[in-house]
Amino acid sequence: MYAIIETGGKQLKVEVGSVIFVEKLDAEEKSEVEFDKVVLFSDKTTKVGTPYIKGAVVKATVEKQGKGRKIQIFKYRPKKGSTRRRQGHRQPYTKCTVTAIEA
Repeated sequence: MYAIIETGGKQLKVEVGSVIFVEKLDAEEKSEVEFDKVVLFSDKTTKVGTPYIKGAVVKATVEKQGKGRKIQIFKYRPKKGSTRRRQGHRQPYTKCTVTAIEA
């Protein structure tokens, strides 16, 4: 049994017990969150939403809030002395473990 959910502008395939990294959610650690934007649900039969399945919910517990690895952004224009620019970024995320899929 699996489902495809939409969160943070991205779609993720989830199963019970899977660990997912999603865009930062406003939830405390060890709390439970529900994803109600279920695009597809598959068990013995497959249900496809238009755009979402009504009444379908994926429940997960928040394991931790964190930041991803630092990426380096380097902008450079050749033959221009003042346009070298270095910048870094760390994307915040929420680590969740899927506990139940209800459809």
